[in-house]
Amino acid sequence: MRARRLALLFAALAAAPASAQPVTLDARAAEAIVRGCAAHAVAKKQGHAIVAVDSGGHVVAALRMDGNGSGIFDFALAKARAVAAWGFSTAAMADAAKGTPGFANAPHVVTVAGGVPVYAADGKQRIGAVGVSGEAPADDAACAEAGIRAAGLRSARS
Repeated sequence: MRARRLALLFAALAAAPASAQPVTLDARAAEAIVRGCAAHAVAKKQGHAIVAVDSGGHVVAALRMDGNGSGIFDFALAKARAVAAWGFSTAAMADAAKGTPGFANAPHVVTVAGGVPVYAADGKQRIGAVGVSGEAPADDAACAEAGIRAAGLRSARS
């Protein structure tokens, strides 16, 4: 009986339309996010470390702009991975930590703005995350948002 259920499950998965298959952040889009964020930073005379990850938290594209040490890059990566793990921005994690005892100490939680989810262009599916560090947290988050927009993607579900 179990083999029959597995066979039915595999048949259903194979028959699912391509649009129902999981979508993740690809290299082209991740590079566009990084370039867009970097362009935003240059225009504001800022420097950031920028990391774009897929929905599993794996690095797809990254840039450590001039003047940032490796710790800044590591913090950007932690922000991106936190968002990939939890599904919401690090700014929202900071808010959640204020009202939820112990949340700030949970695995993969970062309570500093600069980590932002990435949704497909239609806003229906979360496909990755961006982490930015190196400036004030609000500036880090604004850079991430600018990069996502530059790639033609969204930072929130629609």
